Amino acid sequence: MLKALADPIRLEVIHALANGERCVCDLTTDLNLSQSKLSFHLRVLREAGLLADRQSGRWIYYRLEPHALSALEQWLANLRGCCTQPASPCSE
Repeated sequence: MLKALADPIRLEVIHALANGERCVCDLTTDLNLSQSKLSFHLRVLREAGLLADRQSGRWIYYRLEPHALSALEQWLANLRGCCTQPASPCSE
């Protein structure tokens, strides 16, 4: 998931979907991306489990996957909890 989020364009996609489901046609316009470039980034995010999609007629709608975001949030919380642990004394 972190690798998928490391790209600035994919972060823009995530922010564009923060307020709910969006049609791919709206995303191409709002993000000023060609459909092929956007499709590549959407596929990476979907394969990472961060997005879900549905087709309605000829359009595909994308939305954030709440379970993936919760898992990422939990992982970060666990990491935050561990990072303050002092080192064990060195034995010489």
